[in-house]
Amino acid sequence: MFFQMKSAAAIFSAFALLFFLQAAAASDNVLVEAEQFEQTGGWVVDQQFMDQMGSPFLLAHGLGEPVRDAETTVKFPAAGKYRVWVRTRDWVAPWKAPGAPGKFQVLLNGKKIKTTFGTEGADWHWQDGGTVRVKETTKVALHDLTGFEGRCDAILFCRDLKFTPPNESAALTKFRRETLGLPESPEDGGHYDLVVVGGGIAGTCTAVTAARLGLTVALVQDRPVLGGNGSSEVRVWPEGHINQQPFPHIGDVVAELLKPRDKNDGNAKDAQSYADERKFAVVNAEPNITLLTEQRVNEVEASGGIIRSVVAQHMRTARRVRLTARWFADCTGDGAVGFLSGADSEMTREDHMGVSNLWNVKDADAAAKELLKCECKDTNALNTTVFISSKPVPFPRCPWAVDLSDKPFPGRTNYPGHGERGGLKALGGWFWESGFKRDPITDVEWMRDQNFRAMYGAWDTLKNVDKLYPNYKLNWSAFIAGKRESRRLLGDVILAGDDFRTNRVWADGSFPCSWSIDLHLPDPASQKGHEGEEFISTATVGKKGYTYKGPYWAPYRCLYSRNVTNLFMAGRDISVSHEALGAVRVMRTCGMMGEVVGMAASLCKEHNTTPRDIYERHLDELKQLMERGAGKMGK
Repeated sequence: MFFQMKSAAAIFSAFALLFFLQAAAASDNVLVEAEQFEQTGGWVVDQQFMDQMGSPFLLAHGLGEPVRDAETTVKFPAAGKYRVWVRTRDWVAPWKAPGAPGKFQVLLNGKKIKTTFGTEGADWHWQDGGTVRVKETTKVALHDLTGFEGRCDAILFCRDLKFTPPNESAALTKFRRETLGLPESPEDGGHYDLVVVGGGIAGTCTAVTAARLGLTVALVQDRPVLGGNGSSEVRVWPEGHINQQPFPHIGDVVAELLKPRDKNDGNAKDAQSYADERKFAVVNAEPNITLLTEQRVNEVEASGGIIRSVVAQHMRTARRVRLTARWFADCTGDGAVGFLSGADSEMTREDHMGVSNLWNVKDADAAAKELLKCECKDTNALNTTVFISSKPVPFPRCPWAVDLSDKPFPGRTNYPGHGERGGLKALGGWFWESGFKRDPITDVEWMRDQNFRAMYGAWDTLKNVDKLYPNYKLNWSAFIAGKRESRRLLGDVILAGDDFRTNRVWADGSFPCSWSIDLHLPDPASQKGHEGEEFISTATVGKKGYTYKGPYWAPYRCLYSRNVTNLFMAGRDISVSHEALGAVRVMRTCGMMGEVVGMAASLCKEHNTTPRDIYERHLDELKQLMERGAGKMGK
């Protein structure tokens, strides 16, 4: 499925890819970035850890079935002998697990290099592939061997057979830019009234609202779709009540972006439930919005408590653009813009909520029939074949996965949890969650991969140990981690859990909260034997001490930074405590935060002032905008 979108620097073409590959060949080192392959085949572009490991990479996310080859054409400065290096890792090595499931090969003009890659090293590194002979124009391919999450960052060809590429972060970044022929300084991406970083529900609502109120807006999103956790990539169903009294038009924009729930909607459902095209349609209808997709902000230029500009790097081309503005909104979830600008923040280091990787299984015949009927072939677009057969569908043993052969888990008959977690419906639900004691910024690849190991271990156990579901197969799994908690940027008010319990009233109540104080912790029913590496959670939702009388109107002062004077925030990175985050983090609530931020930003422009000044001097005007709303219903 393809969407038409306005973009200042996000239009990506095979011509641009070939340009970079040719430019990279201008020296004795020829660097081929995996995300720049002309055809990615069944591999997917994974950008979510690039701040830690330096670059996006290609992931062979085939659910145990090898994915189609990724292919590109490279022009070398001369034919001859080169040493080849591949930046990769054995992704299960952090657990000292056997088997190296992420194996893949590199093909040159259809001929396999002898080395098998992805077989060594817990960390990202350059694996030596030995020497090869190439022609001036050579077709390069990545050939997946397993379908079990192989990953390739880049391929480097060196005419100097003794050259060893750098691996340290700063040196590698410099090497990439020089070898690819990228400009040292970012290109000018334009000046805007408001730059919104993060295209989830919160960021999209912020951008749409501000644009409708007359601001020029850049909306920067590091994925090809909008919606964040509420997109077809992650598939968390957006919760929270909108359009509440006394400001019933707060939520109108959310309602435009998100379709009403029907009986088939929920977590980990088919792609159409999350209506990606609906979000694009709303954004593209706004002439004041410049949409930059597949671009990640990883640099902020700030001084004296004021952000001047942000720098966004394209996920595929690695080109960088500088976006300048008077005001900025951090809707990244991780508080990335605030952190890079020096904004005060806090983060719960241990016993925080983890990340989910939702997944589901289907009868193979039913899945195949759906694929044949569905134009988008979403049901499992990563697989290479479609078949209809009543024969059993095998699944390989996974000695590198979490060993659940003698352990209870949701979906297994010996699991002591509640009824929701019995049978096939218990597989891949919200409670498949890991990383409760890991760093929610630097350890997210570990957390996502632990979820993979738990998923594959559970399915291996059900299929090969319990001998259940012979005609079923893994159907879909998110590869983008569904985060719940990381950094929280601090505002003039830090909303706390007791504020909800005591129903504390705020003069600047601006967005309604209706979700319980919902915190996730490791589930004792499946914790034994997995201490420190838990992968099933339990929740406080609805439990005694975690409820309140709603809707609860949270204060506007949670939505701007207390020390970076032109920074707003909306989403799960707002100014709340760890406990209060449980009540505000659901997506419809986050979207309403974005609507209020967009309104406040319009008043900042009208009065040439700061977000704090809106509270101190113009709160009545903000409430007037809240009464009117910015959605179609409020016009």
